[in-house]
Amino acid sequence: MAASKGLVGSLSFLTFLVSIPVLGPGIWLSTRASSTDCFRFLEWPFIVLGVSIIVVSLAGVAGACYGNTFPLRFYMVSMFIIIGVLIGFVIFAYRVTGTGSGRAVQWRVYSDYYLEDYSGWLKERVAEEKNWADISSCVRKSKVCARMRREPDGLLEPAEVFYTRKLSPIESGCCKPPTECNFLYVNETTWNPGVIPPGPSVDCARWSNDQAALCYTCDSCKAGVLGSLNESWRKAALINIVAIVILVTIYARLYLRAK
Repeated sequence: MAASKGLVGSLSFLTFLVSIPVLGPGIWLSTRASSTDCFRFLEWPFIVLGVSIIVVSLAGVAGACYGNTFPLRFYMVSMFIIIGVLIGFVIFAYRVTGTGSGRAVQWRVYSDYYLEDYSGWLKERVAEEKNWADISSCVRKSKVCARMRREPDGLLEPAEVFYTRKLSPIESGCCKPPTECNFLYVNETTWNPGVIPPGPSVDCARWSNDQAALCYTCDSCKAGVLGSLNESWRKAALINIVAIVILVTIYARLYLRAK
């Protein structure tokens, strides 16, 4: 290869550093899959790609240090494949999270979440009966709803304060009934029927003040999980877009110098 060993070694080491923003979001998504989002899929491809970048970049450094052309050629071919796969996963992440978001609620800071606002591959996987049994169990065990409770100075948080809170999608979808149900606030996770008839949402009948039930069987809870996944996957994809730009720049420079 025509590129100098020093340049190849330096750029290979830079590639090694770039593996961090690829591997990091994968680990972060894995953590959220265990404790918050409760759905595993995209984190493992990013982790595998991050580890692959580490291995390939170390091969490039070794090839530059020992003047061996085989590791350098392995680096060039492997990095081309990794960049292509990484671009594919980023495109996939944006396509499956491209639709759906929370609905603004009058006189509330938080949003409400509706399953019909979402569509596509991710919705089908989350809403599928067997998958949802595992996801809802994970959400329940994460105690996300229990952590919503605030008792400043030993007093329950009043409704007018709760309405100004910015809830996460899962908190809004799984831990309280939809606003259209017209339930009366008692505390963050206890709501009683009001004098105004509830809206048409089937979730109004599914809501329970039983702290082990709440709205874990509600469509709004499924939508909340989808909303949380959308936020997480988009953040991870954005970080990886930056990594792709850096990797392509490094690869292009090495390729041009090697010709």
